[in-house]
Amino acid sequence: MSLVTTTEMFKKAYNGGYAVGAFNVNNMEIVQGITEAAGELKSPVILQVSKGARAYANHTYLVKLVEAAVIENPEIPIALHLDHGDSFELCKSCIDGGFTSVMIDASSKSFEDNIALTKQVVEYAHAHGVVVEAELGTLAGIEDEVVVEAGHESYTRPEEVEEFVTRTGCDSLAIAIGTSHGAYKFTAAQCTRNADGILVPPPLRFDVLEEVSKRLPGFPIVLHGSSSVPQEFVKMVNQYGGNMPDAVGIPEEQLRKAATLSVCKINIDSDIRLAMTGNIRKYFAEHPDHFDPRQYLKPARQAVKDMVAHKIVNVLGSDGKA
Repeated sequence: MSLVTTTEMFKKAYNGGYAVGAFNVNNMEIVQGITEAAGELKSPVILQVSKGARAYANHTYLVKLVEAAVIENPEIPIALHLDHGDSFELCKSCIDGGFTSVMIDASSKSFEDNIALTKQVVEYAHAHGVVVEAELGTLAGIEDEVVVEAGHESYTRPEEVEEFVTRTGCDSLAIAIGTSHGAYKFTAAQCTRNADGILVPPPLRFDVLEEVSKRLPGFPIVLHGSSSVPQEFVKMVNQYGGNMPDAVGIPEEQLRKAATLSVCKINIDSDIRLAMTGNIRKYFAEHPDHFDPRQYLKPARQAVKDMVAHKIVNVLGSDGKA
C-alpha cells in the first residue's frame, strides 16, 4: 500500500463513530513507535510534519522515514500531512514533495483573507490529488511557531462554517471548542483543582461542535491541541530532574465523546513528547554511565508505541478499522 489521502479514512471514521489519530513526527523512533502500534492494532494513522519539524529534520529525511513505515506496515492506511502550514509556498512545497494532505492555517487572518488563502491552496492541492484541512477559530497555546496567548483564543462561529467550506472547497475543518496547544494548555486561573490537587480544565464546548455538525452534515471535523498530558509522565519528568508545574491537558473521556460525533481527526503531540522525555530522563538517572543513543532511545521508542496504542484503543476507537 502507498501513502493515501484522508478522504476514505474520514468517511469511514464519520460513519463509524471513531476518529483517526494524527501524530507529529520528528525522527525515526517516533515514526517507528507510532506505526508499529497502529500496525499491530490495525488502525489507520496520520503522520504529521510541522514547519518546525521540516526545519529540524529536513523534508526529504522525514518523507523517506514515512515511506519506510508504509513499506513496513502494508496493511494499514497511512497519510502524510502538513500540520499548520502558514503560507501557500509551504503548502505547495509539501504537495510537490510527496505529502498527501496539507493544512493551511490562516485562522489568525480576517474571515475573507482566510477564505482567499485557503481557496488558493485548495485549488493547487486538488489539481495534484492532495486534500486540504483548513481552520476557523483560534486555539490558545504554543506549538512550534503557532503562538496564541491565553485570552486571545476565539471559539469557532458556527454561523460561518457553511460559507467558509462552500467558498474554499476545503476537505476538512479544524475548529476551536476549547482545546489548546502544548503541555501548558490552560492557566491555573482557568482551571479548578480536584481532591488530589490536580488542575482540571474547563470542559470542551460540545454545543459549538454539535451546531457545526448540524450545519455541515457528513463533513469531517478536526481537533487540534488535544493532548491529555498524562500526569504519570509529568511526574516522571519532574522526578528525574524536570520542572513542569501545572501542566494539564484535555480529559480523554471528552476526546472520546468528540470522536463519536463528527470529529474524524484528533491531533496528539505533547503526550508523545512527554512519554519520550520522561523515559529518557529516567534511563539516564538509572544508567548514568551510558552514552549510546540506541540504549536510551529504545525505551523512549517503546514509550511512544505504548502511548499511541493507548490512544488508539481508549480515545480514538480506531483499532481494527484499517
